[in-house]
Amino acid sequence: MLRGVEMPIRGTRSDDSAVLFSTDYSTAQKEELSNKIKEQKIVVDELSNLKKNRKVYRQQQNSNIFFLSDRTEMLSENKNILDELKKEYQDIENSEKTKIKK
Repeated sequence: MLRGVEMPIRGTRSDDSAVLFSTDYSTAQKEELSNKIKEQKIVVDELSNLKKNRKVYRQQQNSNIFFLSDRTEMLSENKNILDELKKEYQDIENSEKTKIKK
């Protein structure tokens, strides 16, 4: 959920509104990433706990068509996606810490 940015009141610096926007945007981005990370963890967990003989299907992008896929390949791809999401989340947190120190 994105929150609106308040317009600066007289006597405030224009930099203040940029900080408000930046903070609100990064907070919303962090929340969205956090939700995606949770979803991806569930996908990885589900794929990890499947029996070896179970079939896994991949949905064709922008379509309702599914194709048979290799379970181990899907697990590997989804673990990589999870790692990328975690890295992106950590990068946002690190950039926020850097801004606070300045």
